[in-house]
Amino acid sequence: MTTFVLIHGGGGSAWDWHRLVPELAARGHDTVVPELPIGDRSAGFADFRQAVIDAVGNRDDLVVVGHSYGAFTAPLVADRLPVRLLVLLTPMIPRPGEKPGEWWGNTGYREPEGVSEEQQFYNGVPAEIVAEAPAHGRQQVSAEWDEPWPSATWPAVPTRVLIGRDDRFFPADFQRRVAADRLGVVPDEIDGGHAVALSHPGPLADRLTAYLAV
Repeated sequence: MTTFVLIHGGGGSAWDWHRLVPELAARGHDTVVPELPIGDRSAGFADFRQAVIDAVGNRDDLVVVGHSYGAFTAPLVADRLPVRLLVLLTPMIPRPGEKPGEWWGNTGYREPEGVSEEQQFYNGVPAEIVAEAPAHGRQQVSAEWDEPWPSATWPAVPTRVLIGRDDRFFPADFQRRVAADRLGVVPDEIDGGHAVALSHPGPLADRLTAYLAV
């Protein structure tokens, strides 16, 4: 049994994974869904990593999945725990020494025009789930935004980048370019938008578990 460690994105929570967790369980796997200390103004990357490590406990055979901004934390965990695979899902891929606040300009990101915030993040998500989402978002006031990403190198762990073909927040062409530039890889693709764990939990679980056989 593999344990999937699911790290939420910016302003998110464990709820972001609530449709994926039962899908992975149905396929015979465990999940750990930590809450990062994003509401703590003093919390930095070391605190984010420790929150995940504490949640994992003594589990092994780990696959760490970092969604969006969670991709800044996921590789730091892979440096400290026995991780068999790192999956970056519709990710913000960091560079050594890069502050998250600088990532947007460094990658040449351009916010889509004429698209609401709801449409950017939740396209393809069932309406009843979208309606619930605001109750589970959290204000991110933590200190890591202005902290250089602390890893000097990418961890020596197999890494897959998985993007949503219909992502309106990080369009597929943008994600392909960043993945090639920063990791030298061609990302895998799946139907769905930025919140693919909410819109396509079954296909996402299939893709994640298929990686175990590679």
